[in-house]
Amino acid sequence: MRNLLVLLACAVLTGVPAAAQQNDNKPESVESFMDLGFGMFIHWSMDSQLGTVISHSLAGASAEYQDRFFNELPKTFNPKKFNPEDWAVLAKLAGMKYVVFTTKHHLGFCMWPTKTTDFCLSATPFKRDITGELVQAFRAQGLKVGFYFSPEDFSVLHSQGLPIGRVQHPLHYPVNNPKLMDIDKRQLRELLTRYGKIDILFFDGPSAGLKELAWSLQPDVMVTRGHISTPEQETPNAPMPGPWESCYTMGTDWQYKPTNDPHKSGGEIIRMLIEIRAKGGNFLLNVGPKPDGEIQIEQEARLREVALWNFVNGEAIHGVRPWKVTHEGSIWYTASKDGKTVYAFITDPWPFAQRRQFLFPTIKGGPDTRVSVLGHGGELVEYREGMDAAVRWESTSMGLMVSALRGQRLYTNYKWPNPVVLKLENVSYAPASVATERRDRMDGAK
Repeated sequence: MRNLLVLLACAVLTGVPAAAQQNDNKPESVESFMDLGFGMFIHWSMDSQLGTVISHSLAGASAEYQDRFFNELPKTFNPKKFNPEDWAVLAKLAGMKYVVFTTKHHLGFCMWPTKTTDFCLSATPFKRDITGELVQAFRAQGLKVGFYFSPEDFSVLHSQGLPIGRVQHPLHYPVNNPKLMDIDKRQLRELLTRYGKIDILFFDGPSAGLKELAWSLQPDVMVTRGHISTPEQETPNAPMPGPWESCYTMGTDWQYKPTNDPHKSGGEIIRMLIEIRAKGGNFLLNVGPKPDGEIQIEQEARLREVALWNFVNGEAIHGVRPWKVTHEGSIWYTASKDGKTVYAFITDPWPFAQRRQFLFPTIKGGPDTRVSVLGHGGELVEYREGMDAAVRWESTSMGLMVSALRGQRLYTNYKWPNPVVLKLENVSYAPASVATERRDRMDGAK
């Protein structure tokens, strides 16, 4: 009886029939999400024209600023260079398997021609359905589609004469504000009925009453923020159970920032991706397109560097899970879901055509073990006549010993600053106590 009352109360709160209630992500949706590994976050709205922080310049702003923002700024948003096919191809090359697009950020501007408000693309010279075109382009490249949606809506608060800010007033919460909840639900219904199957929903704000509606409309949708851990601008110190997702900017801001915005290097981004995957999380990396619709060159350049690395090493990132240890020194690990294949990321510099030896104390080899360098065939090294490029390995009492050479030329000058990956197939785990004993024996032999 008590469970029935809880369901009825939930139905009243969400406007979803009790029989349709779903209160969690489906296990198969979770598993699929964890396989993806790497996604593109896109923060873009009509205030990108100003190069301002997205939405938040409205918080505490004067009435005159708010009036110009809501009534005048949409009239000049006209991204004539918007080409979502270019974005989607770049994301695919970079190894991204899904996109999360800001359909509505906190300002309340809808990046689709909604029937729920005039504060949307219909009020701009552009008028086209940016969300719809983006969905089509990313699906065409085989990527999963996700929507960012803000339950907080500054345009609604402005129309109600309420102070604008983020969850600083009881009526900032949709569950306390019937008008806000109504428009959120109507917009969410549009998004989840107009564009076909949506794979991911990212609620940046109070999600009560909305994620239940989303699951009732699309039971397979994976709700991330608002339901699972999504650390922002940080990576956990250790693996976390279940699905999680770290969200990062390339520079210092989410939306386009034309000035004073130093960016992470491509190498930093690659190392962040490796660490996050080694700890079992997904990496959602943000781009902030320019107001004309192009991805700024600094961000495209970083993604091109990641694309080259992914073209060689992508299998070590997708469909994997953490190994028994995340890393040993500068070597990081991921593993196949059955644990029989381990990927070892060598993150310190490895000069071209140089042979190196590695000991993996937590890994045991066997008669069927195979070891390779991802991307390299192990047969020859360009312009090095007769050089032995073969990978050799030996299962020793101290762990798996590997001798390998970096022989793939990726840059003209032969220099390659980014991690090289060793693929260790048909291996098994050496228990930590044995691995510790082996390391102690090695230390004593020095």
